[in-house]
Amino acid sequence: MKDRRKILWDMRRWLAVLLTALLSVSAFAQKLTVKGRIVDSSSNTIIGASVLEKGTTNGTITDIDGNFTLSVAPNSMLVISYVGYQTQELKASASMEVVLKEDNELLDEVVVIGYGSVKRKDVTTAVSTVSTDDLQQRPILSAAQAMQGKAAGVSVVQPTGQPGGDMAIRVRGTTSFNGSNDPLYVVDGVPVDNIKFLSPNDIASMQILKDASSAAIYGSRAANGVVLITTKAGESGNAKVALSIQAGFTQVGNKIESLNVAQYKDLMDEIGLISLPDGLTDQTDWWDETYTTGNTQNYQVSVSDGNDKLRYFLSAGYQNEKGVIETAFFKRYNFRANIENDVRKWLRISANITYSDYVSNGGGEMGTGANRGGTVLSVINTPTYAPIMDPENPDRYYTNFYGANITSPAENIERHRYDRDRENRLLASGSALITFIPELTFKTTFAIDRRNAIETTFLDPEKTSHGRDQYGEGSDNRNQNTVLTFDNVLTYDDHFGKHGLNVMVGSSWTDSDYRNNYISGSHYRNGLIQTLNAANMIGLNGAGSSASEWGIMSYFGRVSYNFDSKYLVTANVRADGSSRLHPNHRWGVFPSFSAAWRISSENFMEGTRGWLDDLKLRAGWGQTGNQSGLGDYAYLQLYNINRIPWYEEGNANAVPTITPSNLRTQDLTWETTSQANVGIDFTAFNNRLNVVMDYYYKRTTDMLMDVVLPAGSAVAGSISRNEGTMVNKGFELAINSKNFVGEFGWDTDFNISFNKNKLTKLSLQKVYYDAITSDNVREYAVRNEPGRSLGGFYGYISDGVDPETGELMYRDINGDGKVTSSDRTYIGDPNPLFTFGLTNTFSYKNLTLSVFLQGSYGNDIFNASRMETEGMYDGKNQSTRVLDRWRIPGQITDVPKAGYTMHNSSYFIEDGSYLRVKDITLSYNVTGPLLKKWGVSRLQPYFTATNLLTWTGYSGMDPEVNQWGNSGAVQGIDWGTYPQCRSFVFGINLEF
Repeated sequence: MKDRRKILWDMRRWLAVLLTALLSVSAFAQKLTVKGRIVDSSSNTIIGASVLEKGTTNGTITDIDGNFTLSVAPNSMLVISYVGYQTQELKASASMEVVLKEDNELLDEVVVIGYGSVKRKDVTTAVSTVSTDDLQQRPILSAAQAMQGKAAGVSVVQPTGQPGGDMAIRVRGTTSFNGSNDPLYVVDGVPVDNIKFLSPNDIASMQILKDASSAAIYGSRAANGVVLITTKAGESGNAKVALSIQAGFTQVGNKIESLNVAQYKDLMDEIGLISLPDGLTDQTDWWDETYTTGNTQNYQVSVSDGNDKLRYFLSAGYQNEKGVIETAFFKRYNFRANIENDVRKWLRISANITYSDYVSNGGGEMGTGANRGGTVLSVINTPTYAPIMDPENPDRYYTNFYGANITSPAENIERHRYDRDRENRLLASGSALITFIPELTFKTTFAIDRRNAIETTFLDPEKTSHGRDQYGEGSDNRNQNTVLTFDNVLTYDDHFGKHGLNVMVGSSWTDSDYRNNYISGSHYRNGLIQTLNAANMIGLNGAGSSASEWGIMSYFGRVSYNFDSKYLVTANVRADGSSRLHPNHRWGVFPSFSAAWRISSENFMEGTRGWLDDLKLRAGWGQTGNQSGLGDYAYLQLYNINRIPWYEEGNANAVPTITPSNLRTQDLTWETTSQANVGIDFTAFNNRLNVVMDYYYKRTTDMLMDVVLPAGSAVAGSISRNEGTMVNKGFELAINSKNFVGEFGWDTDFNISFNKNKLTKLSLQKVYYDAITSDNVREYAVRNEPGRSLGGFYGYISDGVDPETGELMYRDINGDGKVTSSDRTYIGDPNPLFTFGLTNTFSYKNLTLSVFLQGSYGNDIFNASRMETEGMYDGKNQSTRVLDRWRIPGQITDVPKAGYTMHNSSYFIEDGSYLRVKDITLSYNVTGPLLKKWGVSRLQPYFTATNLLTWTGYSGMDPEVNQWGNSGAVQGIDWGTYPQCRSFVFGINLEF
């Protein structure tokens, strides 16, 4: 019996062991180890492709050889994806060889539009997409640079080459006289006025809404177009660490030679204003002493990951750009965090946080005359006999120019050495997306844009002559601006049969609060302590504070309908109410309509479907508004506060007085731009050829302008009025082609834009003058009046040098037998006939070469620098061009004689057309087993040369220039402007 129990026990024990073993085997059988390799259609390995077990967060990415290993459940499906290729779902097997096909479904690409998105094939308006593919390869330091030459109808000009300088961006021409002409930027749904804070490495997509039918959804802030930017976000099952490193150097590309001592003395003897002693020798090459080799550094790192619930993207960066002039620099620190969480199936919350801190030297090396602190012109104007420092006082810069009023570039640099412009900016937003049913969603977003700016200056009381005259100076100017935005959007999107319907309604509330404090001081003991506590005189008529607020309340809606993606119609409307306008005129309504006909889908086009992918005709009309030319309280009666010197005798208890500063303008209303657009989208040969053409007519009415009041008015200054009308019309063409596809690839992107601008009406003041460009010639260089393009150059027509007198011959326009101010006329136009960009990208296996050409044709430049470097009217040194000056009667030359005053004339007008090799980038994707071992999915070194070659007839340092920066009324003037530079950058992109 005992033996029987033992036998039964042993049987149970062995049965348990066997059952456990079977369960274990079963458990192991539930997992399948998949090993595979992913390649493209040319058998090239794809690095970093995502392999995800469908319905789970279990995934991996391919290594440097395109291989992957993943344990999955039996009979599971794998989702395999990579940017630029079609996503595939395949059943898992132990060994897999996957070939990904290129994603040629361009028409299904999602395009971001106002408060939503739409497939490209269903776009009914003029929207340009700026490719962000090359942002990882080109050394683009500013997000605005990414648009230059890349989008038809968008003019991007860098008015100055100074580090951190702003770009002048025009979408389909200039629309405002006094107000801003910059587009509205919307970053992750938050409107901002500039994108200087944004690192290009963080950008995922960039769309430009060009016509009113696309931009009208942003109403009063969209008259100049809208740039929509979406930043990068984390992806489910794709953990990634990315590092971008750039380092390079910059140099001045074009040198202007100045006279040596002997030549300069000869000129001074000829002019007869100063007497130079004999024996002077060349001591200083001011060009070499002023211009140096600049350098740039840019480091960006990002980490991203996610699962089916939570996704995040974190990035940080540091940029340091030192200019070719010693004190010119721009430095930026940036941080970004994008977090998205699916709390419930019906609730998704997200948060975007951006912080940036950037500082520059405050623009001290910008142009103007040499004696106004302009460093660039003083390089030419300073005689070469002069040393840098005064031999009798080595702590002071040399100033003994034998009676000539000259300031050396070394002293001008010192004047701005301690100037600083610093800003830190926090842009944060939080949103919640509620999905009631798949077709109905509601999104609420709250955002804050907080900016703190500090401008400080300090002028040493000893080193410079200006500093000694002022006993040293210092200032501190602080601004804080907070803009709050609260958006609520309800969207219904449904498809039933061949019908598609999208309805969106929403509201937007914006509130701005601005604060300013400033103080200045003088009479410093020395330059050791530069803060204001070291000044002896503080704030006398140089201290104060100010504050202002404005707000906008908006309601908007959009209805889009399409039938079989063949007939498409969209209607928008937005109503804006602004606190800047009188309550009787506060609200503006901005509607738009657009429609498209996909001709290629018609039955009569059936014979073309073997090669024609898409042919679509678009048309639209809409209105947008502008209020940027107004002050925050423009319609109210404002007053000046006049301080009374309390320290003077009899004023011990004095209080400030007030006087009117403006005339009240109760009838101010919106500046409105109406725009009509007709376009054609053409795609053929399996998306290898894409052509987009647009024609537009754009009319701005009720232009907000500052009208100067006549002398003797009860109130001095100007009045804000709805004053004029302006028209822009133009044609745009963009062509994208894939010329060769395969192991050797060749892609071409080309765009060209024609725009004609005309000021058609002015009401109260019929003519506006601007831009005095010389301390010697006190004449306006620009005149604006109806019937002309903005910014027309005005002066005398020069018919060359009179061989008998050596003076310029000015044309007698009115035929009265003498030359007077009545003979002035228009002598040039700064507006180009067209601008263009051309990018050719060649690839062979892992090697890629990109060549980007960019240029402008038909625009004039007023070379005011020549008035300082060829004027020969005082003791300043001149350029070597004056060696060809007239000297004896009968001499034939195109350079007039020395010692007489010239006028603004066509003599200084030059053709500003140019063709530039903007960028050449050579990159290589490194592969190998060692990288696989280290877990490196991407290793891409590259080299870029920027502004390598420029073909132009312009004699100045660079044709891409405007001393007046971003002005709409004044363009194309070169007055000692900081030049564009040639740069050479080495970089590397690394991903794990």
